[in-house]
Amino acid sequence: MEEEVIPILRVADAAAAVRWYERLGFSPQWEHRFAPELPAFVEVARGRVRLFLSEHTGDARPDTLVYLRVADVDEIAAEFGVPVAEAPWAREVELRDPDGNRLRVGTPTE
Repeated sequence: MEEEVIPILRVADAAAAVRWYERLGFSPQWEHRFAPELPAFVEVARGRVRLFLSEHTGDARPDTLVYLRVADVDEIAAEFGVPVAEAPWAREVELRDPDGNRLRVGTPTE
């Protein structure tokens, strides 16, 4: 088993969040509910990068910041219609998901 860290992001509507994260290149892996009427807990993945999206109120707080390093930030910028900022370490965009979680997405400069 390869060790990893998987951030958990609080979402109000897991299905809507999954659709938004699909625009970032993530795809749903699985969903769990203890019963059909209870909150969802979903895993999305983009290659080896994984996120958990949770409707459970105690799992995470809104307004979390996650940094996502990608091969082509321009592709993400075009999908979301946002400008790319130049930083000494990377070319980056700032995004907010429908629940206010912040994502900084960057391609390293070398």
